[in-house]
Amino acid sequence: MSHGLPAAWSVLQRSAATPGNQPQPQSPEDDDRKVRRREKNRVAAQRSRKKQTQKADKLHEEYECLEQENTVLRREIGKLTEELKYLTEALREHEKICPLLLCPMNFVPVPPRPDPVAGCLPR
Repeated sequence: MSHGLPAAWSVLQRSAATPGNQPQPQSPEDDDRKVRRREKNRVAAQRSRKKQTQKADKLHEEYECLEQENTVLRREIGKLTEELKYLTEALREHEKICPLLLCPMNFVPVPPRPDPVAGCLPR
């Protein structure tokens, strides 16, 4: 059947001779080139898929780190907001009894302060 040629050669001859295709004579060198090119393409495709997977893995790791950092920062915001509320209330209570503010010699009126907590909270 193949008269000493590789088995792939006879398969290529049969597939090339299918209806609608004109049989094209191919030399063993052409066949070898085609096989080498397919192998090279297969290796390149594997390399590309591996690189894509590594990139996706790296992005996922970065996402996880950012999520953790975000959680820590949100906790810190909560703690600082509570501290701000506490200190604001302590200042209000102190202003009620502060001798410097109650002194009749003090002619500088203290303007009312806007609520500092409202301006610092995330929207």
